Amino acid sequence: MAEKSGRNKSIEELTAEITQSRERVARDLRGLQYELDLPAKFRRSFREQTVSWLSAAAAVGAVIALAPMRKKKIYVDAKGGRKSQKKLVETGLALGVLKIAANLVRPVIVEFVKNRLTDFGGRSRRKT
Repeated sequence: MAEKSGRNKSIEELTAEITQSRERVARDLRGLQYELDLPAKFRRSFREQTVSWLSAAAAVGAVIALAPMRKKKIYVDAKGGRKSQKKLVETGLALGVLKIAANLVRPVIVEFVKNRLTDFGGRSRRKT
């Protein structure tokens, strides 16, 4: 049946009941804090089972280190190799010609810049 109303209880009984209820809530809260304190749980577990944690860490490290060692299959088209080699030769020849042209044109460019600078410097001297 339904619980009787607390109106018939004395003040001391109600106070004791409230106190017990508060203690129960506080105890449950402490238990919840203990269960949710994950860093402390990990520390405690590491202290109690150090060998297990270290062996698990070594196993995970070995798996991570050895995972990239699997061989990858690469398929190469034989005709594509000839094309890329031909392009490489053409590029090399173009760079060689460009270097020779730059070496031949360099003295002309240096002389042109030198003449411009001396003309510019001479004009500023005359004006002052």
